[in-house]
Amino acid sequence: MQVLRKILFPFSLLYALVVYFRNFLFDIGFLKSKTFETPTVCVGNLSVGGTGKTPMIEFLVDNLKAELKIAVLSRGYRRKSEGFILADTDSSVEELGDEPYQIYSKFKDIAVAVDANRQNGITSLQKMVDPDLILLDDAYQHRKVKCTSYILLTAFGHLYSKDWYLPTGNLRDAKSQANRANCIVVTKCPKNLKTEARKKIINQLNPQTHQRVLFSYLDYHDEVFGLDKSYSLNDLKSKNITLVTGIANPAPLVEFLKNEGVSFKHLKFKDHHFFSENELKNLKEKDLILTTEKDYVRLKNQLQNLYYLPVKHRFFDDDGEQILKEIRNII
Repeated sequence: MQVLRKILFPFSLLYALVVYFRNFLFDIGFLKSKTFETPTVCVGNLSVGGTGKTPMIEFLVDNLKAELKIAVLSRGYRRKSEGFILADTDSSVEELGDEPYQIYSKFKDIAVAVDANRQNGITSLQKMVDPDLILLDDAYQHRKVKCTSYILLTAFGHLYSKDWYLPTGNLRDAKSQANRANCIVVTKCPKNLKTEARKKIINQLNPQTHQRVLFSYLDYHDEVFGLDKSYSLNDLKSKNITLVTGIANPAPLVEFLKNEGVSFKHLKFKDHHFFSENELKNLKEKDLILTTEKDYVRLKNQLQNLYYLPVKHRFFDDDGEQILKEIRNII
């Protein structure tokens, strides 16, 4: 794969040129961006997946829903529907997409909608819900909307500052677009990341004077959950486990389970994978399937032997309060 990526380097230069020219047209106003009366916060990245956008959206919802009427707007990647859809009790994962469905399943007291046309989605939410705040999931490249605030995520060990354009690297946007962010969050850090190491990362990212660089890590639960049963991580050590992942970067989860002494066979699928009948038939023969929350919502009505491991963003020091303060200041 790495050899193929190097061979495709000329195509990455073409991709970079297209990205640069598109951003240039927005910067000079030839392509128009629309602002909205309702405060909007974009949570996104410069790369293709794997930075923890959905857990970040959930962190913001969990900490702000008591004081604000919140709506979440997503494209609903790989959903089997079109146009604007406002989630309700009859919505399915196929209709909404896995990540919006996961958010709606956990937070029934907020509005969750999907629309590839973010302008139309925001307008529809304003009319139907009238929220105090709209969180846009994965809309950093959707420049037809000019958000009130931008939260840019970049994964520890895969910083955008050290990356290159697709298909040779993982960048889908120019590094210079990081300048639009109000906050830059380095996600998936080791829990023991020292202050000096954080300073080195900040120097590598070279933020603007107005930007805060914050640090978070993934905090996995000590239990896995199924439809009507749960197991502790210690219980899993005596079971025959198949780990099934359809996410961009399962490495942190794999490393966590190994460090906990849990043995497993790993079946790795592409991000947002919808499972075929043959794949489901094979999975039904497994003793116990462990998966992520995002994969669980796609599989839970099709497998009985299925469990998921919850995960949350945790911040170092007071970085979590800093990101919440940034949002409260725009309301």
